[in-house]
Amino acid sequence: MKQSWKDSIYLQREDLAHMVKDPLAHLAEQCPAAWGDREQLDAVLTQGFTGIPYCTSLYCLTTDGIQICDNVCAQGLAPEHFGRDRSQRPYMKETVPAWGFLLSDAYISLRGRRPSLTALQIVRADGNAIGYLGADFDLRGLPVTSALYEEPGYWRQIKGDPAIRGTVFLQQRTDSPMDGNLEQALSILEELLTQRGIFQCQIHFSSSQATIWTMDDPFRYRILDHEALSDPDICLIFPSHPYPHDALILQHSIAHILDTMRSLRFADPTIYLRTASINVFNGMISVTFSCDGSHYMPYDEFLLKSTSFWF
Repeated sequence: MKQSWKDSIYLQREDLAHMVKDPLAHLAEQCPAAWGDREQLDAVLTQGFTGIPYCTSLYCLTTDGIQICDNVCAQGLAPEHFGRDRSQRPYMKETVPAWGFLLSDAYISLRGRRPSLTALQIVRADGNAIGYLGADFDLRGLPVTSALYEEPGYWRQIKGDPAIRGTVFLQQRTDSPMDGNLEQALSILEELLTQRGIFQCQIHFSSSQATIWTMDDPFRYRILDHEALSDPDICLIFPSHPYPHDALILQHSIAHILDTMRSLRFADPTIYLRTASINVFNGMISVTFSCDGSHYMPYDEFLLKSTSFWF
């Protein structure tokens, strides 16, 4: 089963929790003897700072969220945080589990405005909770240990702008310059996708343009306007390129996909295709209609749908 972005987040958080839970608990055991003494707490946290991997700052809080020592950082002490009320910060609004350790959800830091995490460990004295040991982590400094997720390969529908959906039956398609020459434009795009190394193409039917990405220069997009999509000579500037063997869309299916998009463009004067995209590597097709609803689906499923399905 493919890993979703939520699965990747869970695994990443799990790895970080395993790295910091025990050293943070060990350091928390040393805090009660210095509790209430700012300088002693600073000293305890300074000594234990290097034992908390990837940590950017350590501090101690009362159960009400008031900081009772300085921030201890790699650069030394940050005394301006002493007495700070952290009770309204996102990590203080989460419930610390019964076992006394919490790794917060990510949030945007108040001062640096950067994605961050905070780990809280309950500090106990004589079996009673007297406060928390907090450890902040900058997401930029954390290693990525989970695999990058893959886009799901099933059909997804995403609703668009409610204002557009609410007035969809008051509008009617107006022919764009591309509409008057659509068969030739799509033939040019078929050549680029199957023979000229274009692996992704987004077609804007209403504004008569296409945005393309090439395998030889994948980090930069190029825009083909109506003039370019009317001139087969445009193919000359893209060198011949073998169709990628690891593409999920079969080469001979490209023409059928484009022809189906053409049908969706003209099938109904009110609900009509506005934009569409093809990515040969992930095998997905996206279509966005005049009602601003978008659909993402595997290309073979897209080809099974007749125009009557959409309308």
